[in-house]
Amino acid sequence: MDVSQDQHNPATGDDELAKVLAGVSDNASGHDMSLQFEETPAPGVPSQNKPVSTPTHQAAAAAANEATAVPVSVSTPAANTTYPTNDNLETIKRSALEELRPLVDKLNLPPEEKFDTLLLIIRSTDDQDLVEAAHEAAKNISDEAKRAQALLDVIKEIDYFSSAHQPQ
Repeated sequence: MDVSQDQHNPATGDDELAKVLAGVSDNASGHDMSLQFEETPAPGVPSQNKPVSTPTHQAAAAAANEATAVPVSVSTPAANTTYPTNDNLETIKRSALEELRPLVDKLNLPPEEKFDTLLLIIRSTDDQDLVEAAHEAAKNISDEAKRAQALLDVIKEIDYFSSAHQPQ
């Protein structure tokens, strides 16, 4: 997806949404502005919930909403928008893994996150060369329970590689 072709500014949309939501939740008129929803029953099932509102409540809510209304533009995907297929996503994943592999030693992460990252790369690429780095990261995890789980994961990966390379 080419982000440069996006027709709206996400920050502006979020700001506008925040203003609208703030206007809805403001109780400036002194009336109860709580939202009420009506559930639509399944076909053939009679409705048991009736909306609870009065004409004066509706008029007050409409007046309050008009006073605080902020124009909001709603963006919907164009009909010709294409989304990545599973094949495209796998290609992107492989590319990202290849790009990450030489940079993994430069990650400045806490030991637990570094271990999780290394384990993800190992499992995604079957790169046995990272097992030692994962083991080092596991040993540096301060929480004993998490360190124990990480060490078990290292053992499982070694067992996987050992069994995968044994003749059947």
